[in-house]
Amino acid sequence: MTTNQHKKQNAFAPLIVDVAVPLGSYYLFKGAFGMSTFAALAWSSVVPAARTLWSVARERTLNGLAGLILVVNVVGLVLSFVAGDPRLMLAKDSGVSSTVGIGILVSVMLGKPMMTAALKPFLVKGNAVRDAAWERLASGASVASEDFRKRERAFSVVWGAVLLAECVVRVAGAYTVPVDTMVWLGSVIMIVAIVLGIVLGGALGAGPMEAMVSFEAKAADAGVADAEAGDGVEVEGLRAVRPEAALAR
Repeated sequence: MTTNQHKKQNAFAPLIVDVAVPLGSYYLFKGAFGMSTFAALAWSSVVPAARTLWSVARERTLNGLAGLILVVNVVGLVLSFVAGDPRLMLAKDSGVSSTVGIGILVSVMLGKPMMTAALKPFLVKGNAVRDAAWERLASGASVASEDFRKRERAFSVVWGAVLLAECVVRVAGAYTVPVDTMVWLGSVIMIVAIVLGIVLGGALGAGPMEAMVSFEAKAADAGVADAEAGDGVEVEGLRAVRPEAALAR
């Protein structure tokens, strides 16, 4: 296995451990082992709970993704006790979306946009040069850093707002639309919300961020090449150009 393949695996490791494993284990426990919803949620919470406690105890930081998944599972456990009114049963499905949406928006307010952890592996692509370019942009070392961080916040705000909007629409529908209609309409609303998040998040956040990372990475490559040739003057001029201006040429 090549070094790049190892780096790509490492880049996606947090998403696999913090998101894919808990979700996958929930469906495995519920579907394959026939556990109840409560038991499946409880057992699938073990990994995110351990990851959250480990990050607090060892690194003195909170693992955002693992913490969010843990909170979502706890909310799911509480909601699993809700029964009775069919409309209330439909409305409770939006509880998870609202929890995730609020968590994302709070992370932006705290200056640590939660969706960054999910976005970074797709933009860096396990490439060391692109990873270094991301770090320069995120740390403020690049002339495009301010715009980069603004786009980073925008990406999380879009997803937080979309998930909260989905919650509001589904709750409103649960109490205004016929139950039989809302059973399938709820899934449609969720799909529309995801598509909206992808489109808006890409236009306002991910797309511009990818362009900036690519430009910064190319500038770094050019800097190494010119340094080896003994001519770094042109590179300094290149670094002074904002990615947006270069893309417009």
